Amino acid sequence: MPLPDDCELIIVDDGSDPPITTDSKLPRIIYTNDKRPWTSSLARNTTAPKAKGEYIIFADGDHIVTKEIIDLVRNFNGDFMRFNRAFAVLDEEGNISQDLEVLRQYGLSEHRIKKYGTFLNPHRNQYATRKDFFINKMKGYDERLILTKPYPQREDGNFSRRWDEFYNAGEVRDFDDLVGYKHRANILMFPNGKYCEGGDVDADPLKLFHTLTRKTRRNPYYKP
Repeated sequence: MPLPDDCELIIVDDGSDPPITTDSKLPRIIYTNDKRPWTSSLARNTTAPKAKGEYIIFADGDHIVTKEIIDLVRNFNGDFMRFNRAFAVLDEEGNISQDLEVLRQYGLSEHRIKKYGTFLNPHRNQYATRKDFFINKMKGYDERLILTKPYPQREDGNFSRRWDEFYNAGEVRDFDDLVGYKHRANILMFPNGKYCEGGDVDADPLKLFHTLTRKTRRNPYYKP
């Protein structure tokens, strides 16, 4: 996807083995060299100040940021923007596909397809925010939780609760209020984990993502 001149793509490599490399000049890769598991939110904290733009779109590695999202953020003047969500994949040419047969090949469960189609509940860790708001108001994610708790550390829930406090105090200019919930964009997600056939929280049928395990007693979606 060609990016406007005022946008940059940052890939944060938080300890990949082997490290992420690319021949493309488009992405800027920031290496944290942090091999500790489940520290992606810590990587967001340490790399957000290095972003050049006024706004940051945060997306996990199994999500797809669309042109619609980029355009919305470029024309936004608030503090925080949440996304709706749906299942999709990128084909070999980089085109978005929501074909149900293709999603089945990526592991999406038949139950979900029949009940929900491509619909997926929003995820609180996929959003856009004004960089200054994230760094100086929210103070990022609580690193004590990230570094002392086993997965899931629930630092995203802690972040969301603090956000709610600021919002209820009238200190957040939110997209839903400024523009309207019905104008939210969809961020897209590759099927994996609990959404796949069989419900295995570590499911990754096509071996696209990391190998960290979600099988812990703290994870309510893990069924031993």
